[in-house]
Amino acid sequence: MPRTDSFMEYTVELLEPLGPVQARSMFGGWGLYFGGRMFGLIIQGQLYLKTDEVTRPAFEAEGCRPFIYQSRGKEQPMSYWTPPADAEDDGRRLLPWARRAVDAANRAAMKKAAKKAPAAKKAAAKKAPARKRLKRS
Repeated sequence: MPRTDSFMEYTVELLEPLGPVQARSMFGGWGLYFGGRMFGLIIQGQLYLKTDEVTRPAFEAEGCRPFIYQSRGKEQPMSYWTPPADAEDDGRRLLPWARRAVDAANRAAMKKAAKKAPAAKKAAAKKAPARKRLKRS
């Protein structure tokens, strides 16, 4: 039986105007997905939204904080940031921030696909059998 969390359920309800948001249990928290791409993270009762170089300045300007985890005694910031304080409990105010997060997730997926394309071509070229040249007499 999948575990549930009232904060996760509340957050998904707030994000309902965005469209079909799915929550998946992961790493002691929840990943929030839209269109198959992770755009949000809920850890320890806090929502974090995906950012990138395009959206991060808006999050910084609003005083939002990044998700930071400890790894081997060092702090590791991630590209997920809290929404502005006035948007955390207000679906109308949260929606534009969630849309930014979805856009950031889509851009990240496009970048990842663009990096994989040249590598896939190289791998396919290596697997293709070499053609033998026919000698003409």
